Amino acid sequence: MNEQARRRPSKTYRRPKKDPVRILAFEALRAVDERAAYANLVLPPLLKKAREAGDFDNRDAALATELVYGTLRRQGTYDAIISACIDRPLRQVDPPVLDVLALGAHQLLGTRIPTHAAVSASVELARVVLGDGRAKFVNAVLRKISKDDLDAWVERVAPPYDEDAEDHLAVVHSHPRWIVSALWDSLGGGRAGIEDLLEADNERPEVTLVARPGRVSADELLDTLGEESGLPGRWSPYAVRLTEGGEPGAIDAVRDGRAGVQDEGSQLVAVALANAPLEGTDTRWLDGCAGPGGKAALLAALAAGRGARLLASEKQPHRARLVERALAGNPGPYQVITADGTRPPWRPGVFDRVLVDVPCTGLGALRRRPEARWRRRPEDLEGFAPLQRSLLREALKAVRVGGVVGYATCSPHLAETRVVVEDVLKGRGGPAAEAEWVDARPLMPGVAALGDGPDVQLWPHVHGTDAMYLALLRRTA
Repeated sequence: MNEQARRRPSKTYRRPKKDPVRILAFEALRAVDERAAYANLVLPPLLKKAREAGDFDNRDAALATELVYGTLRRQGTYDAIISACIDRPLRQVDPPVLDVLALGAHQLLGTRIPTHAAVSASVELARVVLGDGRAKFVNAVLRKISKDDLDAWVERVAPPYDEDAEDHLAVVHSHPRWIVSALWDSLGGGRAGIEDLLEADNERPEVTLVARPGRVSADELLDTLGEESGLPGRWSPYAVRLTEGGEPGAIDAVRDGRAGVQDEGSQLVAVALANAPLEGTDTRWLDGCAGPGGKAALLAALAAGRGARLLASEKQPHRARLVERALAGNPGPYQVITADGTRPPWRPGVFDRVLVDVPCTGLGALRRRPEARWRRRPEDLEGFAPLQRSLLREALKAVRVGGVVGYATCSPHLAETRVVVEDVLKGRGGPAAEAEWVDARPLMPGVAALGDGPDVQLWPHVHGTDAMYLALLRRTA
């Protein structure tokens, strides 16, 4: 054999094809994992950069968004399926490899992308970001996954419901078991309700706008958007729902602050507090946990319409700046300060209405932040508990006798909702607050299925909102 023949490779090397959409999706997943970032913060700048470079059109952006959010929502299910296709514990697989496998699994089991295209595109991605050696592993695993559809795989990897209901639901609906248990306790009822809730958590939420009173109306927003791009809100008089593909940043009213992006549940909380009946003065309002500013902007607009003034307080300076941005241009008087609501700088008993939307686990917004379900732990509840109670106690001190406090949280977990309110009212862990419940249900007119009251728990599968909680309390002495 001559020297040239010995040097000739047995197979011609082929440079891997770079797929900008899947590379971007992979980069977003790595940022979520490595930096504990949130996809809704990571993805927009990546998409903007790709568009500016000329690599992406609207269809590419839509596919990248679906790949990222779909993979994160179904991560628990895909992990169980991948685990069944490999001969080692999942924790021994490098995280970047798992991200490529999960992206491939979602294309195979959660989209209409043809099988051969899903496998080949994922293997090419693996060659680009992982190298040829690990690409072979990815190819072998995805070919095993491709032999069955999602229903068949779920039947294989999920334990039977009758043997372990919570673990079955955790695998089928891709939620940690402890969250399934907590949501079930909060929801009550049988299997149908919890399955509907878990399914709703895995659906892409609508983008909802809030028309800020005194600056623009919902009808004016709808006229601007047209019937093909906007729909009226279901419950809030200030809500406008964008149809699929609507881009809030392209709307003039959003760019100039007359409107904002805000879930309808958050709007209902702010409106209910603003409309709670009062006797006497109604001139000073407080948002004690104002960041990032959505509720504060709506409250400030409502207050301005009555000649009242809002003080918006936020502990974190960077979030206080977001509040200032959200309130910029409000027609009435307001003030934004950086302050700790558990050590307030204001005098007691000076406000007529107070809102505390307290820090929490965020289990009510898993539709929007699907990665949060994999980061939260049961022990996080213990970390939030003292803060939530302290904020509510201070809010009740801040309001005048006869004034109203709204305690809100974007979590349906009982330990963050009714238990907190009852502990403060009954003096568990501190002096009993001199306050009484106000029935919040009449303050959400037209909203269905609000339960027995006096507090309100909203649900994604019932109301189409985040799972916001609201308790209204009137100070009595």
